[in-house]
Amino acid sequence: MRLRRLTLVCAAGVAAVLTLGTAAGATPLTADHSHPSADSLRTLAAGVGLRIGTAVNMDELNVDTTYTGIVAGQFNTVTAENVMKWDAIEPSQGTHNYGPADQLVAFAKAHGQLVRGHTLLWHNQIPSWLTTGVTNGTIDNAALRDILHRHITDEVSHFRGKIWQWDVANEFFTDSNPSTINPNDFWISHLGAGVIADAFRWAHAADPHALLFYNDYNIAGEDGSNAKSDAVYAWVRQLRSQGVPIDGIGNQGHLDTQYGFPTLLTQDLQRYANLGLKVAITEADVRTFIETTDANQTPTDNLATFAQPYEYSQMLKACLAVRACISFTVWGAGDAGSWVPGTFMGEGYADIYDVNLKPKAAYTALQQDLTLAAKGAPHRTGAGAHS
Repeated sequence: MRLRRLTLVCAAGVAAVLTLGTAAGATPLTADHSHPSADSLRTLAAGVGLRIGTAVNMDELNVDTTYTGIVAGQFNTVTAENVMKWDAIEPSQGTHNYGPADQLVAFAKAHGQLVRGHTLLWHNQIPSWLTTGVTNGTIDNAALRDILHRHITDEVSHFRGKIWQWDVANEFFTDSNPSTINPNDFWISHLGAGVIADAFRWAHAADPHALLFYNDYNIAGEDGSNAKSDAVYAWVRQLRSQGVPIDGIGNQGHLDTQYGFPTLLTQDLQRYANLGLKVAITEADVRTFIETTDANQTPTDNLATFAQPYEYSQMLKACLAVRACISFTVWGAGDAGSWVPGTFMGEGYADIYDVNLKPKAAYTALQQDLTLAAKGAPHRTGAGAHS
């Protein structure tokens, strides 16, 4: 990303918006989560045909009733944060553990939600039995390809008819300028760049009705130069011309207040859409620097409390402006469970609920945007698989 300083003008504009409503004024969840409140995010988003979702931590879902209520009452699509990744699904070779993922699918069905499957082909969270076998030579490249084919076929087949969108391939492009498919990626280095297209073909064969997405970060102008977006755009256009069954592009949407908002986001989403693709914001959060000695993840700069909801709002507005943007997913709900503090030293405060699962200004900003969207945003139609 290119470093850009936040401006007082921007913060002042956010402050003006926030006077329209505060997080504290959000209507509480109803006791019956099968009937979400009229001002819940999911109800408001439904007004324009948008699915609004969250990544779900199954450990929290099983033990924290407040968290469970938020997931059920606020969102109409869910993504498995970890339980559909390969190391969770097949912890030892040939032994599958679909239990937690099946539980999430059942939860979604019970609460009228669609499911995003995440993720089939990625260089992280690969089972140790596989990486060890590749390292010690007991799994050669031909066997590796067969194992990958089987993995994608088995997992997609297991959930056939139950997954709305699959993140088939995840994070394959470099952050350089120019950007390219990373030759050092685990899968590319062993099987070549063509394996990505094969993964889409295998997933489509296993479930022809699921929407198949390529998912990555900084692919909608967040790098400032737009190099990564240009590379992904050219690549997916080529795949489409070859008949590869790729249906959508997922822009993760991990933002950081120190870099400012990516002004090319809307146009980049639209140019993917112009190829006939669906688009989605798949992992939205907005991190900032925090007081590391404060368990509440208090931002070190008060301006961040305005910048954070502003960037969430702008990200949602970019999605709302593009008719092909069919879903907007926040990566987690509350700050206490966020991946950010453990990954970015000194940063946090990234989600729309605080560490106590109370709605923040970012929640209210999304709520207000969805309310206003009903008065003019294009309605998403045909958001189902291949419809």
